Amino acid sequence: MNEAEEAKFEYALRGKAWKVYWLLLKSGRPLSVREVQKALHFSSPSVAQHHLEQLRELGLVEKQNVGGHYFLVNEVKIGVLRHFVKLGKLLFPRYFFYAVFSTVFYALFLLFLVQGVTRENLFIITFGAIVSVIFWYEAARVWSSRPY
Repeated sequence: MNEAEEAKFEYALRGKAWKVYWLLLKSGRPLSVREVQKALHFSSPSVAQHHLEQLRELGLVEKQNVGGHYFLVNEVKIGVLRHFVKLGKLLFPRYFFYAVFSTVFYALFLLFLVQGVTRENLFIITFGAIVSVIFWYEAARVWSSRPY
């Protein structure tokens, strides 16, 4: 995706349209206008329909001929989505995996490899704790920036 397309998507995917896109991305299944309205607490189905049609015009969703449900056809990695990884229906901040990895190995080091308190062990213990805390902080920060 070039910069012009990326800017177009970032401009179009704001506010309620962003929330609708996020819902479709998370659900992993076609959704009706009413389902979108109820899930996002929109005032009326026409608000949901407007934003779904906006996403359809961008080429991100399509409407089923039978049933009229909307489903995601393109995923774009713009804005905060660059920092998320999708596993099935779940979206995780990329830093979450770094945090889990660093914390597990830090705990394994503390449990099995620390034989005594030496300068080297104190350095590794301090460095490991700082790295783990930073990754958990970044994962929480990215998680809090999701649309809802």
